[in-house]
Amino acid sequence: MRRETQNVLLVLLGGALLKIGINGDYLRYVKPAQLPWVLAGGAVMMALGVVAIVRDILAARAHRVVGHEHGHHHPARSAWLLVVPVLAVFLIAPPALGAYSVTRSEARPAAQASEAFPALPPGDPLPMSMTQFVTRAGWDADGSLNGRRVQLTGFVSHNKGSTLLARMVITCCAADAYALKVRLDGPDIAAYPDDAWLEVTGKVVPGSATRANFYTADFVVETAKRITAPQNPYED
Repeated sequence: MRRETQNVLLVLLGGALLKIGINGDYLRYVKPAQLPWVLAGGAVMMALGVVAIVRDILAARAHRVVGHEHGHHHPARSAWLLVVPVLAVFLIAPPALGAYSVTRSEARPAAQASEAFPALPPGDPLPMSMTQFVTRAGWDADGSLNGRRVQLTGFVSHNKGSTLLARMVITCCAADAYALKVRLDGPDIAAYPDDAWLEVTGKVVPGSATRANFYTADFVVETAKRITAPQNPYED
């Protein structure tokens, strides 16, 4: 790869990192705590690319031979194809992982707590993260969720005749994401399309989350409201 191509790639990739860091699109790839590293990496790459371009221009002017040149350089046109994926990230940020990822991978249940679950706080309905809900539905021997009206937020995924509400969880970045989900039971729920974000209230079906179904609890929906996707689509 020619130096010119390398330098342009550095500038474009650095600019893409700065762009997604500033406008919040970085949350589709990594956790919020990684923002300083995204911005720092983008700034360093862009600075290195600009410095290299300026140095090459100055060096070319200093060594230019007036009247003739020794040899002829043919540009490596194929190398410029590497700019295409970088431009794609710079101009069009891909969407966050959604329904397709849920149906192509098995759910990974949250880690089982070694101690008793603390009492649930007051609230009707009680807002809960998908991690909290799935953990209690699968392993709370006291059944603290039974009969309790809760509120969950997630996106719709249809799989094998079931309508699921899911949330992707990441440990570091989107590469290690896995799905937590519940099976929705309610009128007109199946009409919502894949990747539609919902805020639902309802109650768990006691004992429905088992190892056989990968701890996917049944959730009887009382109300469902379509919402816009949150800026951070993943749970920590």
